[in-house]
Amino acid sequence: MTAGGPRRPGLSIVMPAYNEEATIVRAIRSAAAAGEGLAETYEVIIVDDGSRDRTAECVEAEARANPRVRLVRLPQNRGFGAALKTGLKAAGMPLVFYTDSDMQFDLEQIRALLERIDGCAIVVGYRVNRQDHWMRKVNAWAWARLQRVLFGLRVRDIDCGFKLFRREVLQDMPMRSEGAFISTEILLRARARGHALCEIPVRHYPRTAGSPTGANLGVIARAFRELWALRRELRGAP
Repeated sequence: MTAGGPRRPGLSIVMPAYNEEATIVRAIRSAAAAGEGLAETYEVIIVDDGSRDRTAECVEAEARANPRVRLVRLPQNRGFGAALKTGLKAAGMPLVFYTDSDMQFDLEQIRALLERIDGCAIVVGYRVNRQDHWMRKVNAWAWARLQRVLFGLRVRDIDCGFKLFRREVLQDMPMRSEGAFISTEILLRARARGHALCEIPVRHYPRTAGSPTGANLGVIARAFRELWALRRELRGAP
């Protein structure tokens, strides 16, 4: 597919959201515009992870105006991994894309991922000039090095929230992580099944509202627990 080329048969756009009242309407409309331009049919799936603000109400209002928008609501906050895998399992289109709902990406860049999906089962974005606090960048570097040492996973930006899958990659895939380890788990399980991935650069923008939760100590501790659990599983330990 080239710029201005034929649209794809179907595209699911999955966006986990937690307390994103300030940006969620803009995110939904951006996703809908991308879906309209890139696919013959599309759906926008917002997974509200037990938000305490008006995120869910905003999504419901958008869904009334656009029937291709769907809200999946978790009754309590379970973590990014739980929200993401809920959305991925709910996706029904041949191609499944996910991103964050904090508007740090231009969704027109989905076009570049679609141009590569015929040559590999997964297209993974990596952030160019990442617009995050320096400490988050250091943590991300250390986390990526750990994945490389423990699993041999050589991916530039494992946790970049800009990935596209062929739907068959995700079907019947067990996803056990509830937290930040979910991105690594999905890539490792896909690799174990022989699915090839490719990487492309994507532009990244500063967060303008809301607060990231990735540096929370509880989130980090959960990620390490899930990491060791999957490592034991892949090595065949009880």
